[in-house]
Amino acid sequence: MGDNIQLASASRFSREMAAEFKTRAEGDDLYIEGYFSVFDSSYQLWDDIVEHVRKGAFEETLQKDDIRALINHDTTLVLGRNTAGTLHLEERDHGLFGRILINPKDQDAMNAYARVERGDVTQCSFGFDVLADETEKVGDVLHVYLTRVKLYEVSICTFPAYEDTGVSARNAATLEARRKEIACREFEAWRDCQLIKLGKG
Repeated sequence: MGDNIQLASASRFSREMAAEFKTRAEGDDLYIEGYFSVFDSSYQLWDDIVEHVRKGAFEETLQKDDIRALINHDTTLVLGRNTAGTLHLEERDHGLFGRILINPKDQDAMNAYARVERGDVTQCSFGFDVLADETEKVGDVLHVYLTRVKLYEVSICTFPAYEDTGVSARNAATLEARRKEIACREFEAWRDCQLIKLGKG
């Protein structure tokens, strides 16, 4: 596996997965809680590139960044915010766990709670930048392991972003940028290896 590589990504990415959500009532408080990311699960970027999130990838961002919980990535539909104490996020052995305190005065939030409770909404996503990763080539497939990310938001989603026409074009563009970034780094690693073999490194 390659060394950690520091990245300064120009595009914000999102990853989607089937949610492991549940609703919970505690006295007068209502919560949506579950996992927004599962560590070491596979996210197929392309046939030849698979992405994984390593445990620890969120550790730094959870300590210092201002993160929102949204509905369908819509910044006008805010369910919670970590700096306000209405969104709690933590790394557990299984993945990135989140708990959202629902505002009973917000009809959109109450609707989201009801839809999760009924099982009508079962997808989630998180928006992030890549800060560091590692790569490993297995056969013809390149595995990319995210080791440090900057987290902007987590969302409960009716449809994952790649199926939603409103997000599709933007997501495709950021994925293509990510592919070019990975391909460029792979070429540079190959070139450096050749120079070392030639005694020019």
